[in-house]
Amino acid sequence: MLVKSKRPNLVLFYAIAFGFAWLFWVPLALFENGMLALPEAVEQFLNDSSPAAWGPLIAAVIAIALSSGLGGVKDLIKRMFRFRFGFAWYLVCLILIPAIVWFSGIIAEWQGSELPVSEAMANPIAIPIAFLWIFFFGGPLQEEAGWRGVAAEGFQKRTSALVASIIAGVLWGLWHLPLFYVPREEIYYNQPFLGLLASTVMLSVLLVWVYNNTGRSLFAVMLMHTSFNWSNYVFTSLQDDTGGLAYMILMFITVVTVVIIAGPYKLTRSST
Repeated sequence: MLVKSKRPNLVLFYAIAFGFAWLFWVPLALFENGMLALPEAVEQFLNDSSPAAWGPLIAAVIAIALSSGLGGVKDLIKRMFRFRFGFAWYLVCLILIPAIVWFSGIIAEWQGSELPVSEAMANPIAIPIAFLWIFFFGGPLQEEAGWRGVAAEGFQKRTSALVASIIAGVLWGLWHLPLFYVPREEIYYNQPFLGLLASTVMLSVLLVWVYNNTGRSLFAVMLMHTSFNWSNYVFTSLQDDTGGLAYMILMFITVVTVVIIAGPYKLTRSST
């Protein structure tokens, strides 16, 4: 009798997550660099309507369905709607990263930098709308079930939470690689790739810390992921070299503090 494993196959997960996204991103990158000819309609679709970002969620559902069946998929969905965790963790998810990004801009200006004017601040009514848009269509909903719910959780069964976070963060960063060869407005893709890689690793540690302390709530990490993307829409700190350096230093200090306080093995003092 065949017994299903309770652990999703991480190789399969990453093969689907990367394969699905890169199926759309790689041809676009080749086209933008004059290495591939595409019909105008296809190029427009890849630029504006590509479902590539849903790769991690699709991969998570498939990997869990194959390992744990329908029950595992239901559990994944429940964790995506797990709203019940402490108010303090809501504050952490919503405020920590925006505070770091905002303060990075303050440091940059203190050092004499002139930050670009924020379009969001010029149109404040769009700020809360942008948060909702980012949550549903800007990455968190499409990615976190995969990166934290399958990948980081799977790695934690094999090693410490800190090491699992770093591995998951490196692979998360590499997943974005083709986008660095496509003209895009997002600040992340107009900076050196190693900057994004360092950022995804540090952010991954904070997200796993939140995940482990909120009863494996994917909703919590989706909120924090949203607050990161949203803060870079509202504040222009990372559009300045000094602001970007300040952000990296502040993030590193924050991550080191979290690891010291929570402990590298589980990233939580809780016994659950």
